[in-house]
Amino acid sequence: MTTRGILLANLGSPDAPERDAVRRYLNEFLMDRHVIDAPWPVRRLVVSLILRRRPEASARAYRAIWRDEEPGSPLLHWSERLADALRQRVNVPVALGMRYGAPSLEDALKTLTAASVDEVLLMPLYPQHAGATRTTTIERARAGASGRKLLVLPSFHDRPEYLQAMRHLLSQELPRDADHLLFSYHGLPERQIRKADPTRGHCLRRPDCCEAASSAHAGCYRHQCLATTRSLAAGLTIPHSTSFQSRLGRLRWLTPYTEEHLGELAGAGVRHLAVASPSFVADNLETLEELGMKGEAAFRQAGGHRLTLIPCLNNRADWADALAKWAALPSEELDLT
Repeated sequence: MTTRGILLANLGSPDAPERDAVRRYLNEFLMDRHVIDAPWPVRRLVVSLILRRRPEASARAYRAIWRDEEPGSPLLHWSERLADALRQRVNVPVALGMRYGAPSLEDALKTLTAASVDEVLLMPLYPQHAGATRTTTIERARAGASGRKLLVLPSFHDRPEYLQAMRHLLSQELPRDADHLLFSYHGLPERQIRKADPTRGHCLRRPDCCEAASSAHAGCYRHQCLATTRSLAAGLTIPHSTSFQSRLGRLRWLTPYTEEHLGELAGAGVRHLAVASPSFVADNLETLEELGMKGEAAFRQAGGHRLTLIPCLNNRADWADALAKWAALPSEELDLT
């Protein structure tokens, strides 16, 4: 009888909110060819320039959200709590690994190996597909799987269990007096969207590319983000919009940019703005500091009165229930690497 082990995977965070730790983390993250998709010499030059100043600024940002208890990283804290919740719901081994930093994917796979599993079900905790999240995580897990059968949960932006958990979250956390709901997703350079297009002629080639039927949608991050917004906004009476955050560098990224859109909403008369982050399932630097702190300050400065940050799914019971259901999916409903 086959024994399955579950590998929960998230992106990761530095070991501490200090310059050197953040520098190590950023170097590993930015040198990934899926994150900065340039030839190695160019990537090394660009990352070396970024690492001259960004680690100190990022360390300050991490210090603003770091927890007093271990683990201090909010992303790691909530990922561990989710893994614990899943263990209570399944009868198979569960391990948690990060694509960057600790605990590593390799360490998580060693834990599953010690539990004598025959196959590993990798669950990348990213709802929408992107090379900089899912692809790089799958490749790293495959390299460390040591010949064991590796199954992968497909992107789950359209799975009813994820959408239902998000709807429950919004129904409980969306303030009644909010006058606009913003869905803010992590951004990507437009060139990466075009590069991932298997047709080489659809994505971002026409204004309605994400609505017009295409085989490119199976791996298109932008399409999947917009589809998530449509699904979650269905039935809501509050006005809503979509934007993309965390832009880095001078390349054109997916628009509208969240930092600019916040000012536009305030200028249009929005006074109480609620912000949800459906591309993240665990609160982290981008939600807590970038949106909850910097975003609120920018919104107020532009004339808004209040910004309410909707928390991520974190370790909610219905979210853990969804993972438990997926953990039992038959092999034919999973991706085989």
